[in-house]
Amino acid sequence: MSRFLLILFSLFLLVIASCDDGDVIDFEFDFNDTFNACGTTDLLLFKTRIDPSETISLSIPNFELENDIFDITPDSSEILISIPVTFTYRTYDRPDLPDNIFCNNIPPSNLNIAIDQSSEATALITRTLIEDDNDGIPAIFEGQDPNGDGDFSDALDFDGDGIPDYLDVDDDGDNILTINENEASNRDDNFIMSNAQDFDEDGMPDYLDTDDDNDGVLTRDEETMTQNQDPGDDFTGGTGRPDYLDSLQVGAVPATAFRPHTIQRAYNVDVFVRDINIDFISQDIFDFGRLVGQNTLTTGSVMVTPDFVEAP
Repeated sequence: MSRFLLILFSLFLLVIASCDDGDVIDFEFDFNDTFNACGTTDLLLFKTRIDPSETISLSIPNFELENDIFDITPDSSEILISIPVTFTYRTYDRPDLPDNIFCNNIPPSNLNIAIDQSSEATALITRTLIEDDNDGIPAIFEGQDPNGDGDFSDALDFDGDGIPDYLDVDDDGDNILTINENEASNRDDNFIMSNAQDFDEDGMPDYLDTDDDNDGVLTRDEETMTQNQDPGDDFTGGTGRPDYLDSLQVGAVPATAFRPHTIQRAYNVDVFVRDINIDFISQDIFDFGRLVGQNTLTTGSVMVTPDFVEAP
């Protein structure tokens, strides 16, 4: 579905780009790349700027951000909505704009509109789901898209627990979180696997090593004190290291479950506008921007406990 929507949107942009090549952008908006939203039964999307003082807004009657964008197939990776809107451009006679210029019952005082232009238009709204395990390793280095085709259904799953590595907080299934296994000394887009900790120096970084101290006992089975799906709190050797990092401690209590996984979710809402019919605006399509801010609608998490499987 996500790929279909992407193709549909690409074709839409191609058609727009192939329109009359005599079109010239006579007027360009100079707003931030993000917009705000408010409204209950009617939705208002808006952007403001100063110097000069001006605003642009989209009014969408009988449309709710929560119900019409976030309650439609909430688990799908992407949705696309094309909907009629009223586009409004305004300038004002004050060098600054009050914070309550929109979305308040009482309009701001001492504010006069200098230019007020509106037009019926069409908004193309996309909502895209972004998921991550926040384990310190960028998804691109965890086999999120091994074929580079934009399809994550074949993403790598090292421990075979049904959760792909880029969403797996414990990539090797040893019940030690990846982020706690010193997965890299440089947690950025220049991730280098050789920088990751390899406690037993067997050539396999700890976050992908099911037996971190190479004592023949699986890390996840070295819970001789507390069986709570966390070998990191079992200390019996007096070395100051947990048993799973102490090769002299070979006691074993076979694990029977994986620890719960928390997958972080964020939704990007992007809006493009076309068919704006205002004399001094000749843009075929206008990038209105991305919904700003982190809130209960645009961010969240889901907890998953994978079925227990044997170590790879």
